[in-house]
Amino acid sequence: MQGLTSTLALELGRFNINVNAVAPGYIATSMTAATADRLGSTFEEHQHAAAARTPLKRVGQPEEVASVIAFLASEDASYVSGQTLYINGGAR
Repeated sequence: MQGLTSTLALELGRFNINVNAVAPGYIATSMTAATADRLGSTFEEHQHAAAARTPLKRVGQPEEVASVIAFLASEDASYVSGQTLYINGGAR
């Protein structure tokens, strides 16, 4: 995905088209709740374990992903292209 993002940014930049990608880490959603259930733990236990592995010591919220996407779609990001933005609380 990173390669595709970079290549599209190179190819489409001359048409004034910005291309970026967003790569969320653990975000508290119904999908991660279903994963917790499938693994036999509660959603809270699953989030606690994910938070313990994250430098910010918490899990992300859907609104935090939406804010980054809103920024990338705004004029404030008009010179941002070819980037993959990780929204993962500093996890590596």
